[in-house]
Amino acid sequence: MRKVLSTILAAAMVASLAACGGSQTAATTAAATTAAPAATEAPAEKAPETEAPAETEAAKDPITLKIAYMPNYGSLWSVTTAINKGYMEEEGITIEMVEFQDGPTIIAAMESGSIDMGYIGQGAHKLCINGQAKIFALSHISNGDAVIGGPDVKTLEDLKGKKVAYSSGTSSEDILKMGLDSAGMTMEDIQAVDMDASGIVTAMMSGGVDACATWSPNSLKILEDTNNTKLCDNLTFSDTSVSLASWIVTPSYAEANRDKILRFAKALYKGMDYAADGKYEEVAQFVADQTKTDYDSVYAQRGDADWLTGKEVAEGAKDGTVEGYYKIQQENMIASGAVEAEVPVGDYVLLDLMAEAGN
Repeated sequence: MRKVLSTILAAAMVASLAACGGSQTAATTAAATTAAPAATEAPAEKAPETEAPAETEAAKDPITLKIAYMPNYGSLWSVTTAINKGYMEEEGITIEMVEFQDGPTIIAAMESGSIDMGYIGQGAHKLCINGQAKIFALSHISNGDAVIGGPDVKTLEDLKGKKVAYSSGTSSEDILKMGLDSAGMTMEDIQAVDMDASGIVTAMMSGGVDACATWSPNSLKILEDTNNTKLCDNLTFSDTSVSLASWIVTPSYAEANRDKILRFAKALYKGMDYAADGKYEEVAQFVADQTKTDYDSVYAQRGDADWLTGKEVAEGAKDGTVEGYYKIQQENMIASGAVEAEVPVGDYVLLDLMAEAGN
């Protein structure tokens, strides 16, 4: 795959092999389905018999999907593009967007049946490994997570004994544990304060905690304060780890609705192909319109990841690159204690569907 992270991740794969080791807010955006063309009147004379024409794109049965997202560029860059550029419409899909604050909450909503498909960041992938969800599309390789110190915390070592805010079960917890480990510490060496994403911002701004671990755009907002210091981010550990974002469904939904997932993935890939090609201004506006947030703050998030094209994901699913990313991710989660035992990547990543969506 492309960009700087591609080279770094190749090194991470080698290193890994050597080591063996919320409440929801409805925010709907509809993409109108296209009706099938009306049948034409039969000619006066009998036409020669021919094979029935293949189903056209517009003739696909219309479907409505409830899609869970988080209010940031990383979650929305591809799906809002797919909606606004008409790619969902081409697949006969109407999208109902529902906002959540984190991946574990999204998975819980899917398990309850209120959501069909959803987006998750790095931390919630442990639930996929443990069998609660299946991944059908790799979204991007993230650099949006960070550990941030307040006025009195300038290094990772300074975290010892300090009050640190984080969100358990998310990428916030993952980046915090990696940072502590690199400084020879564990969660036992700090005063860990578990809270939701919005609470972390408030706590840091008010001085209620000494440091925090969070993701973009919260990390960017907190860093606007010149007294705060970024102690580490995903790229700090890119020689041994990879931070992934993915689109998921429950195992039961995957079994019963392969065609719906495939159609959504095809449209999503087209959105990725368009959005990854440097169209940051246009895509940031799509995201800002969906989240009802300031355009400039959304545009500032454009550097949060290696934005992959759908073609890259499909080809990576075929040649083993994508499987390798998820394997590295799992190995690091096992090493950190987030996952107990190794699980074949193919058990929870729909690599065949991921590849087929690119055809």
